[in-house]
Amino acid sequence: MEPDLFTAAAEERQEKDPAASPLAVRMRPRTLDEVVGQQHLLKPGSPLRRLVGEGSGGPAGPSSVILWGPPGTGKTTLAYVVSKATNKRFVELSAITAGVKEVRAVIDGARRASGGFGKETVLFLDEIHRFSKAQQDSLLPAVENRWVTLIAATTENPYFSVISPLLSRSLLLTLEPLTDDDVRGLLRRALTDERGLAGAVTLPEDTESHLLRIAGGDARRALTALEAAAGAALDKGEAEIGLTTLEETVDRAAVKYDRDGDQHYDVASALIKSIRGSDVDAALHYLARMIEAGEDPRFIARRLMISASEDIGLADPNALPIAVAAAQAVAMIGFPEAALTLSHATIALALAPKSNSATTAIGAAMADVRAGLAGSVPPHLRDGHYKGAAKLGHAQGYVYPHDLPEGIAAQQYAPDAIKDREYYSPTRHGAETRYADAVEWTRKHLGRRRS
Repeated sequence: MEPDLFTAAAEERQEKDPAASPLAVRMRPRTLDEVVGQQHLLKPGSPLRRLVGEGSGGPAGPSSVILWGPPGTGKTTLAYVVSKATNKRFVELSAITAGVKEVRAVIDGARRASGGFGKETVLFLDEIHRFSKAQQDSLLPAVENRWVTLIAATTENPYFSVISPLLSRSLLLTLEPLTDDDVRGLLRRALTDERGLAGAVTLPEDTESHLLRIAGGDARRALTALEAAAGAALDKGEAEIGLTTLEETVDRAAVKYDRDGDQHYDVASALIKSIRGSDVDAALHYLARMIEAGEDPRFIARRLMISASEDIGLADPNALPIAVAAAQAVAMIGFPEAALTLSHATIALALAPKSNSATTAIGAAMADVRAGLAGSVPPHLRDGHYKGAAKLGHAQGYVYPHDLPEGIAAQQYAPDAIKDREYYSPTRHGAETRYADAVEWTRKHLGRRRS
């Protein structure tokens, strides 16, 4: 944001009294070299390094960028580093409060600064996905003519939330979720750094492990929880943040659960096996343990999608759409509300009729392919749309099923090597009964009676 009287006063107060700012703000990196994670975006010559003036320069100026990633991965931090490191005019807007009027004012200011003082402008626009199409359109002339260099941040998929013309004029930089090691390094730096807690408290290993679970890869959440727990410990006159103090502060018990160890896999396995066994109460118990242990909700949602096809399949064709919808919802809303969505999907899958026929079918087919049972595609099924295909016999003799009264043509579809193979063996559980009837009828009319 461009400095004014009040901004300058606030910054002066923060310099005199660091505690006036949240720990997450005080620990923001001052240079790109201090940034935790996202090393794939910080290599020499990268767009971000060019924005802060690193590199050889030349006729190609720095590009506008769109930063896409989950909350707490450093989008605002990167923009802050650019604002401190660059000698350009830096302006910050939030799509929550700004509109076309504010955007046009920034653009007009950028043109005046460029024409009158030769000063380039960097515009940081947070949460650009909240801008309407018309609001995003208002940015186009400035970005295209490089009156401003745009840094836009979003947690939403920009291919759906950002207009195509703006995407095509910017570089899309994808931020990866922070690893536990990334967040651990940040916490340890905050404990000792003069800008942070300056060694006022220590963090035992068990408390640190629980704090990492709470954070879930979100640096801001980790630092916020650390600051609250440190304050509680100091109020008690304690120089160490105990696990009990952290639990009291964040109101979440420490589940004895190592996300990187055996229990991570054991509990995930127990969830899926409970769903497979139709024990809805056990499935909900293991789901609750995963949620309380700080599992990534997207990991849980992925396991449920796999279960929907692996263990339920065509016995309940609605199972997979429910699991996919849950995964999409989880990606959009996150915790704590995502717990409701995961519960919804878990209950539906646990109580659905079960069939693993889709699993065994593709397994058997892939085993034959790996064993070399492939063979040539029958000539009448080959592509006949290109010139010369008819001379090769391609598509000749093909019978169009829609031309027949019953809609099925008794002709060979599989290669010779596997023409008598039957991979799909349906159950008569739930809705798969109708698929069992259908496969029996179609095989009969194809002249492939089961031996």
